[in-house]
Amino acid sequence: MGAQVRLVSKHPAGEQDRAGGRALLITGAAVAAVAAVAYLVAVATHPMGVMLKGFDLQVYLDGGQQALHHSGNLYHWYYETHPGIQFTYTPFAALLFAVGSVLPFHALVALVAAVSAVALTATIWIAFRELGWQPMARAGATLLLTGLVFWTEPVQRALFLGQVELVLMALVVWDLCQPDRRWWKGAATGLAAAIKLVPLLFIVYLVLTRRFRQAAVAVAVFAGTVIIGFAVLPGPSKYWWIDGNFFQAGRTGFVGDQQNQSLRGMLTRLVGSVNGSFALWLAVAIVVGLLGLAAAVVLYNSGRSFAGLMACALTALLISPISWDHHWVWIAPGLAVIIDAAVRARATVARIAWWALAVAVLAAYGAWPDFWSRKAGLLQGGLINYAPASSFAHGDNPAYAEYHWHGLQLLAGNLYLLAGLGLFVVTLAIAIRLAVSPKNTRNAVFAGQ
Repeated sequence: MGAQVRLVSKHPAGEQDRAGGRALLITGAAVAAVAAVAYLVAVATHPMGVMLKGFDLQVYLDGGQQALHHSGNLYHWYYETHPGIQFTYTPFAALLFAVGSVLPFHALVALVAAVSAVALTATIWIAFRELGWQPMARAGATLLLTGLVFWTEPVQRALFLGQVELVLMALVVWDLCQPDRRWWKGAATGLAAAIKLVPLLFIVYLVLTRRFRQAAVAVAVFAGTVIIGFAVLPGPSKYWWIDGNFFQAGRTGFVGDQQNQSLRGMLTRLVGSVNGSFALWLAVAIVVGLLGLAAAVVLYNSGRSFAGLMACALTALLISPISWDHHWVWIAPGLAVIIDAAVRARATVARIAWWALAVAVLAAYGAWPDFWSRKAGLLQGGLINYAPASSFAHGDNPAYAEYHWHGLQLLAGNLYLLAGLGLFVVTLAIAIRLAVSPKNTRNAVFAGQ
């Protein structure tokens, strides 16, 4: 086994291991420092609206104010008269966001960005811990990967918009990586699902992996937030839950919007109709959902619990009706799994393949500048932006730009989803091999033996 693999060995490290760990720590610290300093310089030398506009955060806060002062209007008002911009989260979430108004907006934007950066780092740290990396190597790998993914478009977009995606990701990862013996395991996942519904799939994952008590805790917390919503905001809660507003994907705007990098978004764009693509998407989503959850369970049962968690997260991104570009921040802990596989690989071909996959993921989701737009914000570009998009679109209209993509626009405009499908295929292939391999060869799957 090479020195790289020994960096993550659970056995006492030798002198070479310690030297490798120190080298990784120094490299990681340097990359993270460069990323942080460059970002702070960019924030200091550019207008606030270019780096930290907080557009989505403002919608959150306004939704919270609607809940407090005009609750009957919570799901009917439009932000700055844009019909495609509405409050799209649960009544309980509106109550949480109302608390944010106690701080000045710019201070809150900065605070959310700082907390999000910490959440990103914590998520990656937990990832390498769960993958068995030793403390020094874990610290170096965490700093290195954080510095790299910090410059991906989903992360930058989340910071720019003031999104809560990085914090919710950290909550779920921290929660589901707790020992099963802890009675409160599942609570944070239930809370995350109470804000954005997509984490509900993690509760299904808990059930399928026979962690029934943890699933029950998550369901109890989620149900408790629903009860709180009905107690404080009965009208909006009835409209959201009973009248089925939560099921209407169009409440967030045009389903085929370029930034919706989900299966439904791509199929809508290809078919050329929101309603016309629904049945096809539903059939595809059911198949992908079943396959993805099955792969997650196989990975978990084979002792690769963190890879199983990432398989579940990837499945959620694919089958969710709406997966905005900033939802793809899950590539950060996913890259930790890929890097771990590369480091542990014994076969040279396997090692090269894993490292190539990691580079490809970083390239696909990178914060590439939008050279074609003079109005593009710094770091807000991405390869998906090389396909034209409709601005503040809602409902459906055959004239929308997304319906008229051609050539490379089809590749660029669907890139995050296509890259996610590629990772999904890799995940399925590994799960199938684990399922059919004899017991004594299962540990060799990621090592390329």
